[in-house]
Amino acid sequence: MTQRERHPASIPGVVLRSILLFLAAAICEIGGAWLIWQGIREHRGWLWIGGGLLALGLYGFVATLQPDAHFGRILAAYGGVFVAGSLAWGMVADGYRPDRYDVIGALLCLAGVAVIMYAPRTG
Repeated sequence: MTQRERHPASIPGVVLRSILLFLAAAICEIGGAWLIWQGIREHRGWLWIGGGLLALGLYGFVATLQPDAHFGRILAAYGGVFVAGSLAWGMVADGYRPDRYDVIGALLCLAGVAVIMYAPRTG
């Protein structure tokens, strides 16, 4: 059995699909939470809250589409995507400007994602 057969994450198309799914999950989860925040904290109403709930529900489905079969691994890795994505969302949606420690922390989290999801494994 070749390394590619043992570890599908070594196939570039599978890695690209996984990354795109992580981005979609981040948009759904962070966007959903932001919509609920806007609905409640910024008094924008129930439509915003309802949209947020729908987006959060979609997040749950997107996570199941990851090529890796291990729930714990996917959610652990997604945690790093969530950290970096939350900072990016805050920059775009709310004008938040992260400081260097925010950026360093986010990069460390993304390095963790790469190790957890895409490191070569045997067996």
